[in-house]
Amino acid sequence: MSDEVDATRIPELRTVVEAALARARELGASSAEAEASMQKGLSATVRMGEVETVEYRRDRGLAVTVYFGHRKGSASTADLRPEALAQMVAKACAIARHTASDECAGLADPALMARELPDLDLDHPWHLEPEQAVEIARECEAAGLAVDARLRNSEGASVSTQRGVRVYGNSHGFMGGYPSTSHSLSCALVAQEGADMQRDYWYSLSRAATDLEPGARIGRLAGERAIARLGARRLGTRRAAVLFSPEMARGFYGHFLGAISGSSQYRRASFLLDAAGQQVFPAFLQMQERPLLPRGLASGAFDAEGVATRARELVHAGVVDGYLLGSYSARKLGLASTGNAGGVHNLLVGAPEASADFPGLLARMGSGLYLTELLGQGVNGVTGDYSRGASGFWVEDGAIAYPVQEITIAGNLRDMYRNVVAVGTDVDMRGALRCGSVLVEGMTIAGE
Repeated sequence: MSDEVDATRIPELRTVVEAALARARELGASSAEAEASMQKGLSATVRMGEVETVEYRRDRGLAVTVYFGHRKGSASTADLRPEALAQMVAKACAIARHTASDECAGLADPALMARELPDLDLDHPWHLEPEQAVEIARECEAAGLAVDARLRNSEGASVSTQRGVRVYGNSHGFMGGYPSTSHSLSCALVAQEGADMQRDYWYSLSRAATDLEPGARIGRLAGERAIARLGARRLGTRRAAVLFSPEMARGFYGHFLGAISGSSQYRRASFLLDAAGQQVFPAFLQMQERPLLPRGLASGAFDAEGVATRARELVHAGVVDGYLLGSYSARKLGLASTGNAGGVHNLLVGAPEASADFPGLLARMGSGLYLTELLGQGVNGVTGDYSRGASGFWVEDGAIAYPVQEITIAGNLRDMYRNVVAVGTDVDMRGALRCGSVLVEGMTIAGE
């Protein structure tokens, strides 16, 4: 049998899924779904030029969910042998027989199943040997340490490559699977000047190794970012504009996605209850979900329940178009699944009428905080109250003046979303949510 984890394993995984579904039927389940997967990967970390870790991973698994009417049971195993599979399905059935009936439990609507499975160009293997991985990490770290003599230490540079294949099927007759890859390169460095020590990092993430940023650039950026934080000051308490960097903006919008998720809505645990049709953002802002982008880090023709994904305008002219729903939350709300079981698929945030490059955003802000790091979990998803430790740079006259730390930024997310005045063209592509910097007016900054 081949050692590769690629498209050639799909028939094998289909057989496993079909066997699990057949066994569930034999045991009396009215419906069932199963997913089988295989993964392998390699990672290496170098710290101060020395090899710290080299890890090789290989995993396989099968998860099955069975329904007896509206009673549900689930089980999983890493053993794909027929006898282990049969035992695992039997356990799922036993669990289902002892659970309470939930009228919203069940497979997704058969009419919503994906009919077309286009090639999304997600599989780009990187045939990386451990020695090569170590050398790439070593070169990355060395390039960063060479930036400045004040870079005295390192948290390491890491290289990772992963390839996997998954097949999902259910008793509606849906069966779909595909291989995919993910590669990354990162570096974190520590700068020191006297008693002042600061750390920062940079990383690259992509489906194809050829799309990764060069290791030397990643190391240099990590070093430059760490050096720039030396001499950080505290600020006095004030109200000011805050410019979220692209990395921080992802979390800023992420709270919105959590608030409009089906589970938050049906549990009535969201600061944006019944938000569909409401003006939440300024009229210039839009969010587009694009699940079929080639090489997208969150691309997929179907979601975790086999429901076809589709392009949609999640926010148009600042108005929320709808929610992020899987089949269970959709039934709870009396709606239809939006193909978001498992999360959002390539959400693009833009504002054609209110966008600018990074220097343009600084100029528009004039004075305020450029936010590059957040600490803590001070966000209340029910009320929208927001208070988190922060660090970054103080901006004066449209230019970065000095680094700041040990401050807190606070507000309410509803107000923060209404007070967005511009978004950046410096889009960060490293995730399911693609966005640039975002400028928010009127936040409280607590310091000395």
